[in-house]
Amino acid sequence: MTTSCQEFEVAVHTSPGLTCGSSSRLWLNLIGSQGETPPISVNEGERQLLPGSSCPVGVRAVGPLGRLLLVRLRLEARLGVDNQDWHCSRVAVRGPAGGPDPGVQDFLCDRWLQPDGGAVELRSGKLCLLQDETEEKLKQQRVKQLQHQQKLIRWCKFVDGAPQCVDLNSLSELGPNLRYPHNSPTADLSYLKGFAGRAESWTSLTELETVFTNSGLQSDIARFVQAHWTEDWFFGFQTLNGSNPLLLRQIRLLPPNLAVTSDMLRPFLSGGSSLEQELQSGTVYLLDYEVLDGVPANVVNGKQTYLCAPLCLLHLNQQGQLVPVAIQLQQTPGPLNPVFLPSDPGSDWLLAKIWVHCADFQVHQLVSHYLKTHMLSELSCVATLRQLPEPHPLHQLLMPHVRTSLQINFKARSSLLAAGGVFDKATGSGLESLPVLVSRASQRLRYRSLCVPDDLADRGVDRLQQSYYGQDARRVWDALHKFVGGWVDLFYRGDEAVQQDSELQLWIQDFNTHGFHQDSGFPSSLETKAEVSKFVTMIIFSCSALHAAVNFSQLDFALWIPNCPAAMLRPPPQVKGSLTDDDITSFLPDANSSCRVLMVLALLSMPAKDFVPLCHYKEELFGEGAPRRLLEEVQKELQAISDDITDRNRKLEVSYPYLQPGRIENSVAI
Repeated sequence: MTTSCQEFEVAVHTSPGLTCGSSSRLWLNLIGSQGETPPISVNEGERQLLPGSSCPVGVRAVGPLGRLLLVRLRLEARLGVDNQDWHCSRVAVRGPAGGPDPGVQDFLCDRWLQPDGGAVELRSGKLCLLQDETEEKLKQQRVKQLQHQQKLIRWCKFVDGAPQCVDLNSLSELGPNLRYPHNSPTADLSYLKGFAGRAESWTSLTELETVFTNSGLQSDIARFVQAHWTEDWFFGFQTLNGSNPLLLRQIRLLPPNLAVTSDMLRPFLSGGSSLEQELQSGTVYLLDYEVLDGVPANVVNGKQTYLCAPLCLLHLNQQGQLVPVAIQLQQTPGPLNPVFLPSDPGSDWLLAKIWVHCADFQVHQLVSHYLKTHMLSELSCVATLRQLPEPHPLHQLLMPHVRTSLQINFKARSSLLAAGGVFDKATGSGLESLPVLVSRASQRLRYRSLCVPDDLADRGVDRLQQSYYGQDARRVWDALHKFVGGWVDLFYRGDEAVQQDSELQLWIQDFNTHGFHQDSGFPSSLETKAEVSKFVTMIIFSCSALHAAVNFSQLDFALWIPNCPAAMLRPPPQVKGSLTDDDITSFLPDANSSCRVLMVLALLSMPAKDFVPLCHYKEELFGEGAPRRLLEEVQKELQAISDDITDRNRKLEVSYPYLQPGRIENSVAI
């Protein structure tokens, strides 16, 4: 009895990049619902895997194949050749006329294969949920893929009580598809490097002005900071629009540990108003650095540095300015913990504000920046790789926003946050305090604080006209939320489909198990399309827009060192009236440690050469059909936001450019 043969025309497409080709041998199988073809060598003789090329090969199925489901690729090292990794864009398969799969099917790949690195199976079907799979082999492939990923991608604890990270000993363990060729920004830092050997204090503010001017790093915003840093209105402005716009909170009752009375503040309130009246009318705001209370301070250049945990009260005056009216440098009131007021001697009041800025630096770097963007992104990435297979629509939506976090965070833990790094050698919160602060902040973090509309409303800053971060963050959040909601609508027919998505439920379970405290308000499961849309928007916003706001603003506000000292070399004052203006610089960090911090911030604040703007995707998935239409809509909306921000900033004395969508990186990549 003769067995009928089926002939398939296959074209293997190599991506166009210069390094994408390979001389290694490529093996290919076609896998159908009833069987599979034996492996065939693709690149023999004149058929080569050259960059940007298509390599044709005929494949014969002797036995029954059934419906074509998968293409298996395996790269094998050859003796005597340079066995490079190979980047495949796609495989196109034309089935025989009259067969179950006539016409051309595209099997998207868009990934690197390594010689002797194991097989990769590609599917041509559209993205779908597990419950919508109609072929048992495709269901099995999803399970097999996740089992493989869970062996490769494992959880690891970095700090007790904080979100976990990926378990790695070296970047090579990530494999080529989770590494990225990062083109680091460059800056001429030779002037700052010239202070590397100077482990002494700055001599005067005049010397600091020379450093500021000659650094070559000043922007218009940095120059404005240097000119206005002593002014109370600008202190308040920075709480809304500086590098850390996430802490300011409206209050209706005074904290019981803030030793402030109505009589004490009456001279600083408008038109004879009382503190009680201002609290009731919602014009009183608070910065509370309680998370720093008792955190051990670092030793820098062999000298003890000092931290404090200030409470700073601010008032929204009749001119619409937010101004500080009281600063208590420690959490526990007492005779050696005075409340500093605007009427105190100028050097006392200025130094109290500098202490607040120093506390803010610690919280900004390790909480607002590292915890809320870097650690959250890595948490999301690891959970996605372990629980959502590639055909899952949320895997494809999330990975462009979280993939880079594994590499950049591993580098941070190996350098900036390691022995000999900048936190060890130059900041007030050193390696001893880092785990304490990150763990405390993780226990205090709430899901609502990562969701922009909830956060702005909860903190009472949503209606402040000067909160440009708040205004821009809300518009970018809304655009992303609409985009994500449209994506969710494409794949979930209703809330019941969400509840039945076992992969999704295991994903949120993995996120929670290795993420934040169980009382933090993160959803324990996802029951509705609305919940999915909000949660995914939170992740994308945190990994893109929030990171842009707290990262790319750093140098502008820290280049003038007294505005944002990374450490303080003298303890907080316990009495008033004992200082002069000349004493201010003796509190500031040494010259070498100051410049080391600035060099790091200069590099972190510059976009990489391979910067990818928000909602720009290189993945072919977004190239056509409904995904393309959604993408065009959100890009149009983000461009309108960008145009509006440009127009607004032209009219402002000091601009707020950090959430202009064209300046927001798609992921945490630096």
